[in-house]
Order: sequence, then C-alpha cells, then structure tokens
Amino acid sequence: MRQIGPVSVFVDANVWFSRTLRDWLGLLYVLPDDPPFVVHWSEDVFAEVLYHLRKTHPTWPGHRISGIRDRLAGTFEAGRVDTYEIDSTYGGRELDDAHVHAAAVACGADVLLTFDVDDFDWDTNTSPYEVMHPDDFLVLLDDFCPELVKAAVDEMVGYWIARGLDADMPGRLRKSGCPQFADRAASHSRLRG
Repeated sequence: MRQIGPVSVFVDANVWFSRTLRDWLGLLYVLPDDPPFVVHWSEDVFAEVLYHLRKTHPTWPGHRISGIRDRLAGTFEAGRVDTYEIDSTYGGRELDDAHVHAAAVACGADVLLTFDVDDFDWDTNTSPYEVMHPDDFLVLLDDFCPELVKAAVDEMVGYWIARGLDADMPGRLRKSGCPQFADRAASHSRLRG
C-alpha cells in the first residue's frame, strides 16, 4: 500500500453489506479534512449489496434499502466508477467477481478491500492492486492514523450512548469479521475521558 497521499480503495460488496463496516469506512472518511484514503465503488457492487440486504431482510421497507444506497453514494460520491471493461486480466476463482477486478483496475485502486481475499489474490507479482481483508486495512489505518481512529471511536461511542443503546464497538467489529481492529478500538475506547 502506498504511504504518500491518500490510498485509493475499491470496496467489494461483502464489505458494504456490514452496517458496522459501512459506518466505520464512512466515519473514517468524513472526519478528517484530508482523508487518508479515497473510496471507490460501482453500481454493480451496490446492486450486489442491495440484493443481499433484501434477501437477508425481506421485510425491510423499500426506503430502508434505498436509503443505504443513497447514503453510500452521497458520502463517496467522487468514488463512483462507471467505465470499465471485463477482460482477460482477471484470474480469480469466481467469474462473477470479474466486474470487481475490472472496476478496481479502472479506478487505479491501490487496494481492493474484500473478505474474499483468496478469490482475488491469484498472482501478487502482477496484480495491479493489493488485496486486503477489512480487518487488516483498519489495523493498518490505525497504525498510520491513530488519532483519526481514536476520534472515530469517540464519535461512535457518543452516537450509541446518546441513543441509549449498547456501545459495544468491539463486539460489533468482531461480529463483522474484524477481531484485530476490535481490540484496537477497545484500546482507544479505554483512553477516552
């Protein structure tokens, strides 16, 4: 991953599916004046997210599903990737994911953020991007920007407490597949005060 300037990150549908990870990526992006990363996405990826949200939550009203899409698109408006071609450079296991690779290449992503790391990591010598698990990405972000992560922790804890809800960030992060970052967030939370 580059260390100078913002890192370009293309986010896969399985990451967007998690409300916890949507919240973290959004907050870590909007809190600083100069975010350490730029998020890219495609309508194909959002369609996949919405399909799986609907399948998982068949009784949700339509505005709840469309609201998620609209908030993501509004927050990361500049990161929309429209123009990409599916070609023979994709060497992953799942042909259904060729659009993810194509969009990541088209936007010049430094990082492809996905839970399906093995599906995209076919040749690290020729891959145009680094494939990262969300847990690894968030831990790396904490390594480089601990003040930002602490500010996000404070913001999230305040959000949940103001609503009289359980502010168990580490539990939510573990449930979302990010146990290492859960420990980091817990550490920052203990430093509050």
